[in-house]
Amino acid sequence: MISISKPRLSITQIINMSVGFLGIQFGFALQNGNASRILQSFGADVEQLSWFWLAAPLTGMIVQPIIGFYSDRTWNVLGRRKPYFLTGAILAASALFFFPHAGSLAGFLPPVIVGASIMMMMDASFNVSMEPFRALVADNLPEEQNTLGFSIQTFLIGIGAVAGSWLPYILGEWMGVAKDAAKGQIPDNVTYSFYVGGVVFLLAILWTIISTKEYSPSERESMGFKEEGQSDTLFSLFRYIQEMPFTMRQLGLVQFFSWFGLFMMWVFSTPAIAHHVFNVVADDHSSRSFQDAGNWVGIMFGVYSAVSAVYAVFLPKIAQKIGNKSTHAISLLAGGVGLLSIYFIHDQYLLIASMVGVGMAWASILAMPYAILSGSIPLAKMGVYMGIFNFFITIPQIVSSIIGGSIVKHLFGGDAIYAIVMAGVFLILGAVSVLWIKEK
Repeated sequence: MISISKPRLSITQIINMSVGFLGIQFGFALQNGNASRILQSFGADVEQLSWFWLAAPLTGMIVQPIIGFYSDRTWNVLGRRKPYFLTGAILAASALFFFPHAGSLAGFLPPVIVGASIMMMMDASFNVSMEPFRALVADNLPEEQNTLGFSIQTFLIGIGAVAGSWLPYILGEWMGVAKDAAKGQIPDNVTYSFYVGGVVFLLAILWTIISTKEYSPSERESMGFKEEGQSDTLFSLFRYIQEMPFTMRQLGLVQFFSWFGLFMMWVFSTPAIAHHVFNVVADDHSSRSFQDAGNWVGIMFGVYSAVSAVYAVFLPKIAQKIGNKSTHAISLLAGGVGLLSIYFIHDQYLLIASMVGVGMAWASILAMPYAILSGSIPLAKMGVYMGIFNFFITIPQIVSSIIGGSIVKHLFGGDAIYAIVMAGVFLILGAVSVLWIKEK
């Protein structure tokens, strides 16, 4: 691999470079915390939820490698990665505005189908913006600052996720915005939250575009960097997959366990908490208790995001002392224990403690695999390999989408709390599998 000498960036420069990810995560948190209850309000059954969530990983698996491939080969007036940030932001903001109104937009199709279609558009847009951010950190930072860069990115992701997760609760409980709605309709506190999410997403991306410099091809060449593979076609992706670094292959198993568990948590937390803690009767999706449970899940998700933001600050120091692998293993173990503990809790406020471990796992999942991986990837192919690495995020979510609903219906008797237990077990399996990775 070619040795590149890139200047170190200040903390302010690294923050500016990652502010856009704050906006992405704001929108992503709104989706994670509210999509299941929106779809259930439109008529989806609990065992169908994972099928509707299938849109997210499918679009990610298709979009991210393609965006990574072309962003490695792009240079125009905006830069290399910035054109993709901006395109994704405009599309994502539009989807966030329309998602709560799927019922009104439905004509001949059921509202739940329209909602799932908008959700697919939203996920595709998120992925167009998201993938180049991972590559931007590796583009602009010297190798010794990679862990710091991904940790700051994770810190800002946490801030965006806290704001997005808590906003429906704040609007409904503290600001008096209506949190009830007629059957088949979405409460105003959720609808207005999605409006705010669209604005924040767009403004945050614009911040990064305006404040961050990208190295032009001539500047990269002057630093001793030689562009490689520029004549490759999109079909070269298959060759890149065959030639992927050994470290990336090993991380695949860790990512499978981690993201399978996360996906089960995102999809089934609302029905699990509604039934297990708020005592909501099955299929009662228009009651005040169900909406209260949905708002509280947003608070829970905001807590784990807040913990992840704080924990991310300490990740570089922890990794420096005990290594990247041990740091990631301990963090995933904490997340697994946190999810398992939910089964034994029937007080909504005690659920906050469970989210501490989940926050540690989330911070590590967002930073440590990329820190482990970045030193093994040729810099000329950073974008495309970051996109290919996304396969190890989307494939477990696709598997979970296909089998998750059937597992909950037939194995767990429709009781979603056992899906949360299963998620905890998978995070613990991820922690064990980290130990077999051989870092470069």
